[in-house]
Amino acid sequence: MLAGLAEASHLSAVEDLPALVEEHAAHVGLYDALIHLADLQQDVLRPLAGHGADEETEREKSELRIDGTLAGRAFQEVRVLFRSPSGDEPGRWWVPLLDGTERLGVLRLSVRPEADVERAQEDMRHLASMMALLLVSKRSQSDSYARLVRTRPMNVAAEMQWNLLPSLTFANAEVVIGAALEPAYELGGDAFDYALSGESVHLAVFDAMGHDASAGLTANLAVAACRNRRRRNEDLVVVSEGIEEVLIKEFGVGNRFATAVLANLDMRTGVFTWVNRGHHPPVVIRGGRWVTTLRCPPAHPMGLGLGLPVFLCREQLEPGDRVLLYTDGMTEARNRVGEEFGLERLVDFIIRRGADGLPVPETLRRLIRSVLEYHDGRLQDDATVLLVEWRGGGQRELCL
Repeated sequence: MLAGLAEASHLSAVEDLPALVEEHAAHVGLYDALIHLADLQQDVLRPLAGHGADEETEREKSELRIDGTLAGRAFQEVRVLFRSPSGDEPGRWWVPLLDGTERLGVLRLSVRPEADVERAQEDMRHLASMMALLLVSKRSQSDSYARLVRTRPMNVAAEMQWNLLPSLTFANAEVVIGAALEPAYELGGDAFDYALSGESVHLAVFDAMGHDASAGLTANLAVAACRNRRRRNEDLVVVSEGIEEVLIKEFGVGNRFATAVLANLDMRTGVFTWVNRGHHPPVVIRGGRWVTTLRCPPAHPMGLGLGLPVFLCREQLEPGDRVLLYTDGMTEARNRVGEEFGLERLVDFIIRRGADGLPVPETLRRLIRSVLEYHDGRLQDDATVLLVEWRGGGQRELCL
């Protein structure tokens, strides 16, 4: 099954995958295969139509809510779930589609009655892993994929941002990283970034001035300059100064600017270092409670050219600590009577969901739902959160 899929994939596009998964799943007694992908806001699971299918008709027939369906539970909880046969409907399995730890959607499958269920579940997981890899390898060249995961039109700034950002989830034995941002289809100047280099993980959150395509250009340039300088192995202070230099060269002094927190986490020791360029300070959550705000003398936002000194600060984390980076749109979203969502409510939400045992990606998905509900479904400013959990050297079990 897996060898056949790998061989066939080299000359295949996204639209070919539904037929390929159905064909090759049959080799191990699996049938009725259907790929469902989560939309950008992770509200619904939408079926991937093959060649010749009417995409809109397929979506209307088979779109599933993530909240309140068995398929949605499989996605949320990242586990294989089974729906018993009912009438003429066969029993169906829902298997999460994961690229590493990024949740793409779910794979629906049925099993022949005579099959060994334990062996079939193993085959399902292998098949879902292969399909996730194929989807990720082909989605950047596919407009069909992009259309499928969008539920409404997207502005140009958001188009830039979504093509700039890394995936919303990453995990290894030492760290778990999750991110979320809204409004998904009208993003302006918010951006986040992360990357690993040896035993260090780089983290960054940016908030560019404005909420339009110009803000998107500023954020894109800031992220690109950040990546360019850090890949020269420069320290955080020099990286932030390099970003400012690029913004001033492109836009002039004070015409466009961005605030940011740039940070590095040593995954061996738990030492967290960061610089603050006019941004809200990070927060550490320890032992299921809000411990501290990480204070560091802030320099001016990048692009203003004020010449203020940039300070590098350090904090020793403990295993299990979570560090929260965010933009002001996350805390300053107001309800209909003008009350802000606030930092305390933001941190309390993450603590409570952590106590419920929810993985980081699902916690942030529900956080975004809560912020949107608080603001009657629409935000006036970008809202971004980046959460990193340091698991420490003694915690080797991978946990989303």
